[in-house]
Amino acid sequence: MLTARDCPVQAAEIPAKGGIVLNITVNAKKMQVSQAFTDYAQKRLDAKLDKFFGDEADAKIMLTEQRGQIVLELTVRYNQMLYRAEQTAADKNDALDAAVDKIIRQIRRNKTRIEKRLKDSAFKQEFEDTVEEADINVIRYKKFDMRPMTAEEAILQMNLLGHNFFMFKNAADGKVNVVYQRADEGYAVLQPEE
Repeated sequence: MLTARDCPVQAAEIPAKGGIVLNITVNAKKMQVSQAFTDYAQKRLDAKLDKFFGDEADAKIMLTEQRGQIVLELTVRYNQMLYRAEQTAADKNDALDAAVDKIIRQIRRNKTRIEKRLKDSAFKQEFEDTVEEADINVIRYKKFDMRPMTAEEAILQMNLLGHNFFMFKNAADGKVNVVYQRADEGYAVLQPEE
């Protein structure tokens, strides 16, 4: 059951300098989100990310509170790519600023790989502090038998193997899923969209 505190808050569309408006949704678990934070998030994301993403980009912000700290997850979806950052801070605004900076660093680090997927003008200006890209070096390919199992069985198998993720065939629908251990000591299941 959703309470008023768990319901999403849709940000108002506030044009940035360049005229691009990201579609932003703010969700919170067990805490209140003010309209002032939603407006701040809209302005901040438009100002910092409009050079990379077009107006069809969707940004989702999830806020939770853990041990007196705010945990903010920022996910931007653009051109079938996901950009994600998670940040913990004492203040929502500080967490958002750090998460935005983290996404920008991810884009810089992987510039040539994602250049064709971002806005045409994303890299017209060179970055002040150029970060060298690391080569992707696949060391090993591994094949294994995927028998149907529940997410709970997959978590158990993952823990028995000492891994932090595990791929399995979901017994309920026969689709390939991935279970992984989150930084907050919980677990998550990745499922393909229908």
